[in-house]
Amino acid sequence: MSGKRGLLAAGLSFLLLFFSFAARAATPDFGPNVLLFRPGMPAAEIQKAIDGVYATQQHNEFGTQRTALLFLPGSYHVDVPIGYYTEVIGLGASPDETRIAGNVHADASLKNNNATTTFWRAAEGLSITPAGGRMQWAVSQAVPLRRMHIAGDLVLHQEHGWASGGWMSDDLVDGNVDSGSQQQWISRNCEWRSWSGSNWNMVFVGVDHPPAGKWPVPPYTEVARTPIVREKPFLQVSKAGEFSVRVPALRHDSAGITWHDGQTPGRTIPLSEFYIARAGRDTAVTLNAQLARGRNLLLTPGIYELSEPLRVIHANTVVLGLGFATLRPTGGDAAMTTADADGIILAGLLFDAGPSQSPVLLQVGPEGSRGRHEDNPISLHDIFFRVGGATVGRTRVNLEINSHDTLVDHTWIWRADHGSGVGWNLNTSANGVVVNGDQVTIYGLFVEHHQQFQVIWNGNGGRTYFYQSEIPYDPPNQGSYRSAPGTNGWASYKVADAVTSHEAWGLGVYSVFQQSGVVLSRAIETPRRASVRFHDMITVCLADKGEISHVINDAGEPTQIHPRVDRKVTEYP
Repeated sequence: MSGKRGLLAAGLSFLLLFFSFAARAATPDFGPNVLLFRPGMPAAEIQKAIDGVYATQQHNEFGTQRTALLFLPGSYHVDVPIGYYTEVIGLGASPDETRIAGNVHADASLKNNNATTTFWRAAEGLSITPAGGRMQWAVSQAVPLRRMHIAGDLVLHQEHGWASGGWMSDDLVDGNVDSGSQQQWISRNCEWRSWSGSNWNMVFVGVDHPPAGKWPVPPYTEVARTPIVREKPFLQVSKAGEFSVRVPALRHDSAGITWHDGQTPGRTIPLSEFYIARAGRDTAVTLNAQLARGRNLLLTPGIYELSEPLRVIHANTVVLGLGFATLRPTGGDAAMTTADADGIILAGLLFDAGPSQSPVLLQVGPEGSRGRHEDNPISLHDIFFRVGGATVGRTRVNLEINSHDTLVDHTWIWRADHGSGVGWNLNTSANGVVVNGDQVTIYGLFVEHHQQFQVIWNGNGGRTYFYQSEIPYDPPNQGSYRSAPGTNGWASYKVADAVTSHEAWGLGVYSVFQQSGVVLSRAIETPRRASVRFHDMITVCLADKGEISHVINDAGEPTQIHPRVDRKVTEYP
């Protein structure tokens, strides 16, 4: 019997070794900027690799390195600090399949616990049991926290230092979420035991158990149900070691997370239907050839220098970036355009303006698009834009949406206010986003520092859930910052005069003028119609110069700085 047991044990060991080898053999070649961890690896080996990435990315605000850390399903005992341009991903169908005991955290990038430049980092698909019972996510913009299970508390600041906004969705927090000194925040389709803290503008959409209270004190905006949304696609691995991309189903009138039953409802696309792109090897020509063949794209971390736009021409194409894959046009073209086609999904991309002025960085649908996509909309998830900062960048418009029914699920559209190539005549950008399509819905709209209207909304039936905008710091004088005779500056959020229906919830607009004598007449400009409605708005003057004279049209008194007086309007009209 002992011999038979020995043979059985040996056979079992062989099978385990065989399947482990098969899983390794089936692993796609994601290139050098993707680190793949397995639960059987020594914890010290994993920790050394993580620490090496963080040593590069901790202060690498405008660097060229891009990294994704992928964890196969299983258990790990590690500490994962997340630096710039780093994405940490669990590869299970459910977050609970990839478990980290230790921590995953984002820390303040500046002195004095200041997290106002803690940008461009992400975590998704993980279950975290944080050491000490608390996970720290001290962040500002372009910092998605998606499909996470936090077995403890979550704090959105570092020791109450400054922090300036962020995003979480499809997350379960067993304990309390403490926003603390966070200035503004959006939570969509999340669940938690409790929430504490408030500052300027906190928005909760489709959240189970939102905090008690209502705008203006505390500044909570609650929308009980998310009207329409598709969660971001994600990379996953089956028990047989097969890689695929899960595309979540469209949800209507929803609240709470998608993965209570273990897997997010949706469809699975085998990774064999994706072209795995590598920066430095692939060009706009090679990528467009794959798109023309009907292939999906998985863009591994890196900077893709593009001599022509990437053209997404087929319905239901998925373009998924890992590790803040960056698209930079080199010749004054767009970086990407899409057809006016059903179900195109763009996710996890950073668009970085090139030195020659582009007319637009991302165009969703050509001008004059007429198709309707209610049942299978085009959707954008964690799509970020940058003009200047790393180098001189120029564009007229960052994001132009022409297709009807488009969904935008978290975007930061930033004209840099610091870094390299920054100045009124250097990193030029007129508008952050121009919406021409009808029935466009945006969750988490962060748009900052562009030189004219931050947002122009020309389409009907538009909806925005959470808006955060600093207007430009650097107009040299009032004469160069005037949109019309008698109107100082360009409103941050502009609804065109011809629009007959529009609605927005939770809007914050802030000024940090650097020159004396520069003011903004109004933060929001809109036609006065009963079917054009705004809820819960705030303006704040953050510097010792200038003011915002009105919150929306002629409603709301001027902001003040000595003493500082913020202005709020609850309903308009």
